[in-house]
Amino acid sequence: MAVVKNPTLNFLIDILLVLAAFGLCIHLKNDSYNHLISTYLNALLLFLLIWVVLSFLFQKYELCQVRSLPNIIKPVLKSNLIALGLVASLMYILRISHYSRLIVLGTIMFATFFELFFMFINYWLKSPALVAAEINPSYQPHYMNGQTTETETGLSDTKQRDSELLKKREEVLFVEINKEVYNFIFQYANIASENTLFLNTTSRFNISSQINRRIESIVNLKRINDIRYLNKFFEAANHKLTYGGVLVDAVETKNLRKARILRKFPPPLNYGYYFLDFVLKRIFPKFAVTKKIYFTLTRGHNRVLTKAETFGRLYSCGFEIVAEKEIDKLLYFVARKVKEPQYPKNPTYGPMIKLPRIGKNGRLIKVYKLRTMHPFAEYLQEYVYHRGGLKAGGKFNGDFRVSTLGRFLRCMWIDELPMFINFFKGEMKIVGVRPLSEHYFGLYSKELQEKRINHKPGLIPPFYADRPVSLEEIQESEMRYLNAYEKHPLRTDIKYFFVSVFNIIFHRFRSS
Repeated sequence: MAVVKNPTLNFLIDILLVLAAFGLCIHLKNDSYNHLISTYLNALLLFLLIWVVLSFLFQKYELCQVRSLPNIIKPVLKSNLIALGLVASLMYILRISHYSRLIVLGTIMFATFFELFFMFINYWLKSPALVAAEINPSYQPHYMNGQTTETETGLSDTKQRDSELLKKREEVLFVEINKEVYNFIFQYANIASENTLFLNTTSRFNISSQINRRIESIVNLKRINDIRYLNKFFEAANHKLTYGGVLVDAVETKNLRKARILRKFPPPLNYGYYFLDFVLKRIFPKFAVTKKIYFTLTRGHNRVLTKAETFGRLYSCGFEIVAEKEIDKLLYFVARKVKEPQYPKNPTYGPMIKLPRIGKNGRLIKVYKLRTMHPFAEYLQEYVYHRGGLKAGGKFNGDFRVSTLGRFLRCMWIDELPMFINFFKGEMKIVGVRPLSEHYFGLYSKELQEKRINHKPGLIPPFYADRPVSLEEIQESEMRYLNAYEKHPLRTDIKYFFVSVFNIIFHRFRSS
């Protein structure tokens, strides 16, 4: 499939490439054409149906923007490998053994080769300047004194316009950013496209003011630490971007900020300065009274942001993280629009938080806890799970959302003391299964999900009695508890209460 601007043309070219691959395999088989075509015609039509459906699912026909070759190749390889797996599975299930492996496997292999070959040619021809920039980091625009080379003379009006736009943007960009940042942006945003919006702003007005314009990429060169109303800025970007469009920006994270401050001043002055900065920029914004002092002094500029808060805000505003990279003491990120913003009315920013959890009868309840994670981290459960999976004990592996203070609060169960509010409201009981988020609840088996919602969650889960390690063991532990509780409620809760307390006190069994 050649990478061209028309998805319909992509589709037609793809079909022709598959047919060409099929014809080549028949030729290599060196048998009667009429016999082979009549034998494989129905199978070929079924294969084309599978091929086209997978191509649409993996958006092979939508690869119209000039991006890095890896980003174009990946959907093709994924789609074609799955097609190969489905075909092999169908042949095994239907016990089809009389088909030639050369024709079946060869068609897929040659079609994939043809697709990748035409992609590379189209990619090379569509944007020679961008390809040169990627291959040669020392590349600079080759325009001299406003005159074009002999190759450029033959460009179409569209390509000529794109080349001129690329030249102008490169001249401006290289004043603001270095080559490494440029190459990072180039991988995910089409620099030569009129549908890419370049900004160096802290105001959402510069995004919202784009009237009747189809924007596929927004690249902001100003770090987000200086944006006062950050969520509103992200929401404005989401509103203007097409689905699948990307926002590229940068943030100085808390850790990068700390390293910068400690380098800037000599010890022990650097730690004294960092302590005052931490109090003003991290503690003051979290309390109602001091929050006003903070915004009066700073007006929201040069705010301290963690990686977890930054990504959490993006996810709450309808984005997902595509890529991230530390460059020149900043964390650059690429966020793709996948849905509309959630517009949280009461974002959890202070020390006391209320988290939505699944209670009895599947009803969502607000569970009270002391904050142990960075603000907006609750929106990152799926991101953290896919990034690192689960570790022993059922917690997320490599969970960067938990703060240093939060780890201490969790170890001593101080963070769970406010859950007694839920107990007195009648939403929880002393012993019972742990109240789960919707995402974590979705990891459980259907049978356990249905059994769980028949009972109230508890403050002390069976986890501390059985000490399970894996997610499967946690589910088995909860199923055992619920089955026993349904037969003997009081006896079961008393037993699990004392066993859990014994493990906590004498075996020092802790939650991480």
